[in-house]
Parts: sequence; C-alpha cells; structure tokens
Amino acid sequence: MTQTGQYRQMMEQIVGAVPHLKALGIGFHASGPGWAELAMPYAPQLVAYADTGVVASGAIFTLMDTVAGFSVAMAARQFEAVVTIDLRCDYLRAATPGETIFGRAECYRLTRRIAFVRGVAHDGDPDNPVAHISGTFMRVAAQ
Repeated sequence: MTQTGQYRQMMEQIVGAVPHLKALGIGFHASGPGWAELAMPYAPQLVAYADTGVVASGAIFTLMDTVAGFSVAMAARQFEAVVTIDLRCDYLRAATPGETIFGRAECYRLTRRIAFVRGVAHDGDPDNPVAHISGTFMRVAAQ
C-alpha cells in the first residue's frame, strides 16, 4: 500500500470513529508532507437555511478544525492526539449551494509541544476561498 493509501485508510478510520464527522460526510481527499485536504460533499442536512441552500458555517468550521489536526499528523509523520488551543476562521463568502467544500490545511511550524496551522476552505477554486483559518494545536503526547 502506498503512503497516500495508508493515510487515506487512517483518516477514514478516524472519521468512522467520530459520529459527528461521519454525519457531516467528511472524507479524505489528498495529503502530502505537512498538509492535508478533506472533502465535505454537499448534503441537505448541512444547509443552514432551506431557502438559500447555503451550508452552515458550523459544518465548515468542523471541516477546517479536522483538516488542521490532520495536517499536524502529516507534518509529524505520525498520527498523534492534538488539542485545538486556538482556531480562527474568517468567512469570506457563502459556499456555492450544491458544491462539495474542500478544506486544505498546512502545518507550517511544528515545535515539541505546539503546532501552527493555516488553511482555506473552498468549493472548487482555491483562489476563491469560502474561509481562511489560522490556529494553534497542542501535541498531547509530545515529550
């Protein structure tokens, strides 16, 4: 199995073990050294207001918190428990109704105890993001 296949399998196991993530339909999309990308397909239960069809901001926040944690694992080259210390999410526009939302995060600095992450959520065009995030995560098992 390739390294990408192993990471996909691990992510699918994590999502399967967390009912909230499974309910949102969040799944693995891609990963590489220090970064990860997850996808959240459009679904009626994600909509905040039926008359607009726009996905609720809370679902997008969960996607981004999850992918940020996964990017830490990619930077550490191992899956490890992390705790969100601070996560800022700036919403730039509503996601396009009917479109899959992708969350991509990069762990740009990894210390012994703290990971620093930034990322974007988009609905098909990373140059036209739905939201930006920046955050810090505590590495629970770090010595």
